[in-house]
Order: sequence, then C-alpha cells, then structure tokens
Amino acid sequence: MKLKHLVILLAVVFLGTQLSLAGTISGKVSGAAAGSVVWADDPSAKVEPPAKPFVIDQKGLLFVPHVTVAPVGSTVDFLNSDNVQHNVFWTGIGGNKKLGHNLGTWPKGEKRSFKFDNPGVVSLLCNVHPEMSAYIVVVPTPHYAMTDANGEYTIQNVPDGAHNVMVWHEGMKQQSKQVNVSGATKADFTLSK
Repeated sequence: MKLKHLVILLAVVFLGTQLSLAGTISGKVSGAAAGSVVWADDPSAKVEPPAKPFVIDQKGLLFVPHVTVAPVGSTVDFLNSDNVQHNVFWTGIGGNKKLGHNLGTWPKGEKRSFKFDNPGVVSLLCNVHPEMSAYIVVVPTPHYAMTDANGEYTIQNVPDGAHNVMVWHEGMKQQSKQVNVSGATKADFTLSK
C-alpha cells in the first residue's frame, strides 16, 4: 500500500513540475485590424493537427472565414455554398511556387479537401471569381492565436524559455521578436505596411 501512495505522490509532484514549466504569451498587435495571426516557435514540440478538418466556405462570393490559422499537417475542407461554381487555387505556400495547387472547380453542395504539410502563408484565390481571396497561415507549432477586435491575443501553454514570436497580418510586414517565457509574458507588436 505504501508503494501505491509513493507512486501517486511522485505523479502529483511530476505533474505540478510540468505545469509550472509552461506559461502564456499575451499582448496587443497595433496598426492592423482584428485577424492578425501570432505564433511562438517551439522546435521541441510535437505538432498534432486536429482530427476534425478546418472548414473554409465559399458563400456570398466570399471565402469564409477570410483568415484561417492551422498547424502543419491540418486538413482544410473547402465547401461551395453558393449557387454558382467555384474554384480554389494558390500559387505557392510561404513564397515557394513549387507548392502551388489547384483543387479544380465544383458546384454548390460539394467540397474538396487538402492537407497542408508545409508551413507558410497560403493566398487562396478563385479563378471563376477573381475578386475572391482569403488566407491560410500554416504554422509549424501548436502555440498560436488570432487577435480579437481590440488587437489582443493570448497563447496558452507555451514552455518556459526563449521563443521567437511571429505576427502576420494581410497587407502588413511580418514581424518577429525574441521573448523569454516565464509564467505570464507580454509581447506587443506595431505593424506597418
């Protein structure tokens, strides 16, 4: 019986130690509206894409949502909810033209899926409706967030230590800064074109 109590005590101590080694990064992104993507690198973290695919709908001649952030390995379902045919294509991922792809054209009620295995910004377009555009930011980390209407964000469970924090917003220059996470850590950004 004493061995069982010792094992439980060690488990509680171990879990308490593990929990104390993770913090949060929060802050504000100024100079841009809501929808900035912020992520913290963590080369040691295993990126687990969600089992359920992300969904981007083509509705009202728009991609909805306009910006999606997804960890590497995620699948995105592209739906067509309009009464017209739509197409989805991108010319590259993160500037790599070799990663461009065209999913083709399909009618209302159908979907096409794609698994994004490479990190970077994906500029989505529809060759049937050239005014349509959207973005997927594929991040190589499980530590990411999008800013709210006030430009604020919080990234939970970031391991303590040095991290490079990046921020992206459509039409703005991407920025990064080094932060040393120890509990609650602040990282503010001011974006410019």
